[in-house]
Amino acid sequence: MLAACATPQMTSPKDWQAQRDWKTFDASGRLGVKINDKGSYANFDWIRANGVETIDVNTPLGNTVGQLCRDAEGVLAVDSNGKLFTANTPAELSEDLLGYNLPIEHLSVWANGEWVSDVAHGFTVDGKLQQLGWTISRTLNEDGTPRILLLENDKLTLRMVFTESSRSAGLPEKQERCAARI
Repeated sequence: MLAACATPQMTSPKDWQAQRDWKTFDASGRLGVKINDKGSYANFDWIRANGVETIDVNTPLGNTVGQLCRDAEGVLAVDSNGKLFTANTPAELSEDLLGYNLPIEHLSVWANGEWVSDVAHGFTVDGKLQQLGWTISRTLNEDGTPRILLLENDKLTLRMVFTESSRSAGLPEKQERCAARI
């Protein structure tokens, strides 16, 4: 009972590691994006399995308003009306749809407490990771799973609060495609 009420712990530089391979990653929670003092909030369901990473963005009532999916062929988004948007990279897609670059392809890496391989990184004095123009901090549950992932740069803030998350190490056993491509 007390463990459920325990205070989540902030990470320090020693808590960050080099990027590893994860066969699966499964998470859900809430996300908020703040740009120029204006914020938007939603729920998310996020799964990576068989080489496909999918993030469903949902209303508080659970209705899916959009889906992002990344596979070996690129990245796509589907809006609530079923309209399909595609791009070669997550950066291109977020720039086209949102007008700014969200580091979608690196969120699971940072959520897992890792820095992106082969990209320069550093740490602030208080243990935040600095990479690709973002300052990234994490708060962990007692079991080491992510509780909060916070990304900040000079343009926007992205905050993900995890209610559940799990992962398994290794490479995908097979390579599937985003469901919207089929």
